[in-house]
Amino acid sequence: MKQVFLCTAIFLYALSSNAQKVFTKNGNISFHSKTTLENIDATSNQVMSVLVMATGDLQFSVLVKSFHFPKALMEEHFNESYIESDKYPKATFKGKIADISKVNFTKDGTYAVTVSGDLTLHGVTKATSTTGSIIVKSGKASAVSTFNLKLADYNINIPSVAKSNISEMITIKVNCLYDQKM
Repeated sequence: MKQVFLCTAIFLYALSSNAQKVFTKNGNISFHSKTTLENIDATSNQVMSVLVMATGDLQFSVLVKSFHFPKALMEEHFNESYIESDKYPKATFKGKIADISKVNFTKDGTYAVTVSGDLTLHGVTKATSTTGSIIVKSGKASAVSTFNLKLADYNINIPSVAKSNISEMITIKVNCLYDQKM
C-alpha cells in the first residue's frame, strides 16, 4: 500500500512540475522620471523572469546596478544615494496573472491581463496590481506592461536639493520575451 501511495505521489508531482515554464535572462525594464527641469531615463536588459503558463505564476528579478543611464553621474547618484544598490542589490516581483486561462499560448494574439503580486524594491515589499499584455507570436510569449511607482512607497528619499530634478512618481516599462523553456 505504501508503494502505491508513493508511486501516486511521485506521478502527481511529475504532472504538476511538467507545467510548462518559460523564462528569459535578458528581459527589459526601463524607467522614466519627468520634471520641468530634467528627464531621467534608465534601462536594464538583464532582467530574469519566469512564467508558468498553466497557472499564471510570474516572477521577475533585476540587479539594480544593471540599470544604465545616459549620464554616468546619474547612474552613480542612483546607485549610491537613492536606491542604495550595495545595501539593496536587487528588485523582485512575485505574483500571478489573473484569468491566465484566457491566454491561448498556441494562438498568435495580444491578450490583456491583470497581474497582482508583491514588488520588493529598496528593502520594502508592497502588494501591487497592474495591467499588461501577453503577446503570443510564432509560438513564443512576451509580457509587456507600463505602470507608475511612487518613490516614497519604497522609502526612496530624494534630497531637497534634487526634488525639482526627480519626479515623485516614476513610470516603469516591462518587456520580456520568454524565449527559453524550463
